[in-house]
Amino acid sequence: MADKAKEQHNNILLAVAGFSAVVVIVALIGFLALGRDPEVIQGEMEVEEYRVSGKVPGRILELRVKEGDIVKAGDTLAIIEAPEVEAKMVQAQSAADAAQAMEQMTKNGARKEQVQAAAQLLEQAKAGLEIAEKSYNRMKILFEEEVISAQKYDEAEAMYKSAQAQVKAAQSQYEMAVNGARAEEKRAASATVGQARGAMQEVNSYIRETVQIAQIAGEVTDVYPKVGELVGTGTPIMSIAVLDDQWATFNIREDHLKDIKVGAELTVHIPALDKETKMKVTSMKDKGSFAVWKATKASGQYDQKTFEVKARPTEKIADVRPGMSVILKK
Repeated sequence: MADKAKEQHNNILLAVAGFSAVVVIVALIGFLALGRDPEVIQGEMEVEEYRVSGKVPGRILELRVKEGDIVKAGDTLAIIEAPEVEAKMVQAQSAADAAQAMEQMTKNGARKEQVQAAAQLLEQAKAGLEIAEKSYNRMKILFEEEVISAQKYDEAEAMYKSAQAQVKAAQSQYEMAVNGARAEEKRAASATVGQARGAMQEVNSYIRETVQIAQIAGEVTDVYPKVGELVGTGTPIMSIAVLDDQWATFNIREDHLKDIKVGAELTVHIPALDKETKMKVTSMKDKGSFAVWKATKASGQYDQKTFEVKARPTEKIADVRPGMSVILKK
């Protein structure tokens, strides 16, 4: 009985071993006959995107577009309410008006009435000088004849010199009234006007920033604030995708880069559009040690790094959207 049971056990082992061998042989034959499936490299479509933001803080007064809208360069996107900027504009305008008035005053010189008054003072001073001179000459003769004291002579001389000084002062006042402000004063007034105009230009630039316009045509992908919300300086208001600036990004292990180099042309498939198209490789760079890599040192080879490969369509692809899958078959 023991011999019979042992024989049955051996037969079972032989049957299992034979079946396993048949399975392995069939699998090997199938693998060799059908070959390996082509390896698929999947990438992603991307487009250039820019964010719309303002230089001045304020409250969102109006949003002219919504997500999904197509905009052209120059289209109004949003309006920001900034009363502080409007107040600064009033201040800058007042300062500019005052500076222009001062500049005009220096250019025009003194008023006609002021010139006439200066001329009258000059004539009055000349008349006083004439009387003082005659009095001095008489006193000089009398002093030389020892008719009057030295004190009287000195008083007459002092009055004569004082009259001469008054004439010079009146002459200067008259010439100043006729000639107007000095050249230095005129240049200072002109510089003040330039400074005021610069302040107005600065405020005007801030006022223009309260109306946000599209810089480049594209599609609105995100709108961040709501109407009535406050936004700070540089706070993004919305994002716009530039659909004409398209490319695909692939992360490819270096053992698959044999036929891929900058300038190479690739044939890719976009499942979402069910379309094949041509792309040209524009850049390749190492993803770095933080990226996915495959260790093969255990088999005596090397660590296979991943490279970021960018390729641009040779022709614009209609209806493409960022995030669509792009398939590259090896």
